[in-house]
Amino acid sequence: MDYFTLFGLPIRYDVDGSLLASRFQELQRQFHPDRFAASPERDRMLALQQAATINNAYQALKHPLKRAEYMLSLHGFDLSNEQHTLRDTAFLMEQLELREELEAIEHRSDAEAALAEFAGRLQAMLVERSGQMRDELDRQAWQHAADTVRKLRFLDKLQQQVEQLEEQLLDR
Repeated sequence: MDYFTLFGLPIRYDVDGSLLASRFQELQRQFHPDRFAASPERDRMLALQQAATINNAYQALKHPLKRAEYMLSLHGFDLSNEQHTLRDTAFLMEQLELREELEAIEHRSDAEAALAEFAGRLQAMLVERSGQMRDELDRQAWQHAADTVRKLRFLDKLQQQVEQLEEQLLDR
């Protein structure tokens, strides 16, 4: 059973977050291992496995990028274990330039302002690519969506580096 069906949701990218959370709580209560403490060993193990599946499913569907990766896995694209490299040279060059720019920001006298400006541009890129991915998933353009997810991974990692630098600048 796929994760969407487990939660009684249609298989599509846009998910109602509050409905997902309430279904998660219902399933957690229903399959919580403590409810099976007095049951035979086999039932306890099944409940434990089901609880783990429910937790994994919730984590996959809760996070937009993981949800997209999961949807793609349902169509034969295993992005979590792949060693596929992007062939979009322009995008890769842009990523190198962005990383160099981020590294240079740390040493600037106006680092906080420069980082805020950089973070704003990065956020705009994330929004644009996320919209592109949503459209590709809705159109079932799986190969294009997989490429966009790969690009979003780069941007997501860059976003994490921005957050780390923000913390470093605050600690100064």
